[in-house]
Amino acid sequence: MLPAGLAASAAVSASSANLGPGFDSIGLALSLSDEIVLQTTDSGLVVEVEGEGADQVPLGPDHLVVRAIERGMQAAGVRAPGMVVRCRNAIPHSRGLGSSAAAVVSGLAAVNGLVTQTDSSPLSEAQLIQLASEFEGHPDNAAAAVLGGAVVSWTDGSGARAEYSAVPLALHPGIRLFCAIPDERSSTAETRVLLPERVSHEDARFNLSRAALLVVALTSRPDLLMAATEDMLHQPQRAAAMPASAEYLRLLRRLKVSATLSGAGPSVIALSTDSELPAEALDYGAANGFRVLQLRPGEGVRWSPGATIAG
Repeated sequence: MLPAGLAASAAVSASSANLGPGFDSIGLALSLSDEIVLQTTDSGLVVEVEGEGADQVPLGPDHLVVRAIERGMQAAGVRAPGMVVRCRNAIPHSRGLGSSAAAVVSGLAAVNGLVTQTDSSPLSEAQLIQLASEFEGHPDNAAAAVLGGAVVSWTDGSGARAEYSAVPLALHPGIRLFCAIPDERSSTAETRVLLPERVSHEDARFNLSRAALLVVALTSRPDLLMAATEDMLHQPQRAAAMPASAEYLRLLRRLKVSATLSGAGPSVIALSTDSELPAEALDYGAANGFRVLQLRPGEGVRWSPGATIAG
């Protein structure tokens, strides 16, 4: 049993998954971060949330961060008699920017900050990826949140026996990241049902070639990003559910900017070798309720003992 009075903190980056053809496998951390501070107490549970989603998430044991903390403690072989969990969120919810993965990873990582103050061992990066991916059902966002930067992830097995793994990619330094975040919300569960159960051999072959090319483009040949971010398996099928995002995506690509839906959308992520987006793209965003941010690749998860976020 952990004693009352321990504190730990964690900070976790947003993430963009798929990047076009890398469906459920390629992810990229982005420089928006959620932060939590966890304190052990004698009894009870207090959850405080400020920032994104503050008025929309449960403030009790069903909160995703709390569930992740409980799972992390179970994996580390420790328990706490009570907790105070304080969350400061900068990652927009239900926009395809990995807010749920960030919540889970932050809870797991905060447990590391606690157990380093005891005789227990912290969870490894591989364990963090595995446990976080169990919540998500696939490791792309979770792995990016843990490792930072760009990642390739994969799954062995299925269901309760699934094993999740990932490796980092050395993102080319000439790639600039822009994210267009709309006011409207969506959810992976809602948009995943739009995907067909079967795809043609032709479409599968197309995406295999583009996913392989995407790894090359991200690491050494950013001049190939336009071709490498083409997709046939999920973006066309989801377009009707988010018409403004689909049109923004088409506009950016007409302007020769490589762009994709971020995860299941509705945010749009652009990867460019130019220092800014074309004026026409910025005008469309402003006129259609998109907040356009220039971001950097996000860091891997940071955690530390005490109530100060690791730098």
